[in-house]
Amino acid sequence: MASPAPLTVERLGFAWPNGRTALNHCSFQIPKPGLWMLVGSNGSGKSTLLRLIAGLLAPRSGQIHTPLKAALVFQNPDHQLLLPSCSSELLLALPEGLSPSQRSDRIHTALEQVGLSGLAQRPIHTLSGGQKQRLAIAGALASEASLLLLDEPTALLDPSSQRDALEMVHQLSHRAEQPLTALWITHRLEELQRCDGAAVMEQGHMGPWQSGKAVAQQVAQQLHQQPSPLQSGRAEG
Repeated sequence: MASPAPLTVERLGFAWPNGRTALNHCSFQIPKPGLWMLVGSNGSGKSTLLRLIAGLLAPRSGQIHTPLKAALVFQNPDHQLLLPSCSSELLLALPEGLSPSQRSDRIHTALEQVGLSGLAQRPIHTLSGGQKQRLAIAGALASEASLLLLDEPTALLDPSSQRDALEMVHQLSHRAEQPLTALWITHRLEELQRCDGAAVMEQGHMGPWQSGKAVAQQVAQQLHQQPSPLQSGRAEG
């Protein structure tokens, strides 16, 4: 029997209190685990979509179906890392009812998965930006989330940390056992080379999944014809 799709979104609609529509009959499905990417210009609805899937916002219409626990990873890890040390931050994410040894094992495993082994007692303020982003992802793993929603997670990182973060999520979403499903917003067209599928969001609608190369070429052509916020900095969606 085929496994259910990790995520199905049906005719999702959302409007802000000022009446501006952010999503309008947005429908798509992620067919299998892997790394899936979204691109789109300012106001296209990308970030709003992730917040709806994560449950931080309530849709005006439509439905979201997923058998997985979702966790949102912000662009700036300082916006979600709340406690002083790596271990205390991960303790906050752990499910209830675990024994002390189980909590210790979960923390060790989560840190190991993101390349932060041995840093359980490290004060968070001493971590680099890339390490903080890895810790934010470790928190999602410790919470037993298997649907990662990543809102431009490399936007504030240096080039080396950008590559490391992308490769880490790619590996987690392609591991042999229990691969994650990752939905990643990006404005870096080179990152599209590592995804299983990519789509363009425009005016609250999401286009079909295509190869990362095809989407990069499509967006690059649009940018050549008419400059947009994708050319510089972050595009708030």
